[in-house]
Amino acid sequence: MINPFYLADEQTAADLQSFLNRAKRLDPEGLVRLRAFGNVLAAYVAPIFSGNLMDSGPTVLGLRTCELAEPAEVDVLVPIAAVLERLARLLGDSETKEFKIQMIETQRAPWAGISPPRQGWVQMGAINEVRLTQIARDGIAEVAASLPESVGGPIAARIRGEIWGRGIDLETKIPTGAAFVAAGLGFLTENEEVGLYHADGWVRLSSQHGHVLAKVATKF
Repeated sequence: MINPFYLADEQTAADLQSFLNRAKRLDPEGLVRLRAFGNVLAAYVAPIFSGNLMDSGPTVLGLRTCELAEPAEVDVLVPIAAVLERLARLLGDSETKEFKIQMIETQRAPWAGISPPRQGWVQMGAINEVRLTQIARDGIAEVAASLPESVGGPIAARIRGEIWGRGIDLETKIPTGAAFVAAGLGFLTENEEVGLYHADGWVRLSSQHGHVLAKVATKF
C-alpha cells in the first residue's frame, strides 16, 4: 500500500481533477507521477514521449503542483484514470471533509526514469501565449496532413516525433511539442507572457497555471 496524501481542500482537488482530465484527453491510457516531499504535491504527465530511453525522439512533460493539507512522502506512478476515479468520488460526496488519496500500487514507464533538473534553471526571457497557441495549432494541422488514415504504429509515431520534436527556432530551442502540451493542458492564458528557462539540456515553459518541461530541440 502506497503512502496516502491529503489535498488541502475541495478547490485543490477540483484543480487537480481538471489538470488530469486534460492530460487524459491527450493520452487516454496515460500515467501520472505523483511526488511529494513536504506540503507540495507535484503531478507529472507525459503527453509526448518516444517510448524508449535510447530513442532520440522528443520528451515533453507537463507539471502542475498543488498544496497538501499535511506533509507527505510520496513517489508513485499510477494511471491517470485511477486518480480521476478517486477524485470523482471525493468531489461527489458533499460531506467529504478530508481529501485523501491513496493508491494501491505503482507502475513503470520509461519516461518516469527521465528527471528534469530541479535546480540551476536560468530565465532566458518569455514567449507570448499567442505565438505558442499558433505553433500548437500549426503542429496539429501538420500532423493531421502528414498522417493518412491508413498509417499507424511505428510509422505514425515517427512522423509525430519528427513534427513535435522540431525546434521553433535556434534561439529558444523549444520543441514544437512543448507548445502543443502547454495548450492542451490548459496552461495558457490569453496574451500571457510565458516564462522561458533553460537548464542542462532542458527547456521549461512556466505560466501561472503550470509548467512544461522538454529536452531542448536538436533539429530545426
